Amino acid sequence: QVQLVESGGGLVQAGGSLRLSCVVSGGTFSTYAVGWYRHVPGHEREFLGASSSRNESTYYADSVKGRFTISRDNAKNTVYLQMNRLKPEDTAIYTCAAGSALTLYDFWGQGTQVTVSS
Repeated sequence: QVQLVESGGGLVQAGGSLRLSCVVSGGTFSTYAVGWYRHVPGHEREFLGASSSRNESTYYADSVKGRFTISRDNAKNTVYLQMNRLKPEDTAIYTCAAGSALTLYDFWGQGTQVTVSS
């Protein structure tokens, strides 16, 4: 069974940085596309970006392009989300997902809370 576990969330001041990790277990990590999403209660889930399994290309939503960077370490079955110049509006639950394609995620993590104070 494939499991995803996020970590690295917490409280940070505006302008600061955090790096989230998503560890994937129980499957063949190198074959998975892995995406990052965030969710604020009462709002729709927002796609942030993804790492392709094929050539490890990365894709970003316009809202975070230039501030957030996704990387993956296949040896550690881990995908990272580096978040810089954080803003209070980045406060959300951040979740990673894995699947066979960039737009087809079969497995989801539980999420990690990120809170950005002003």
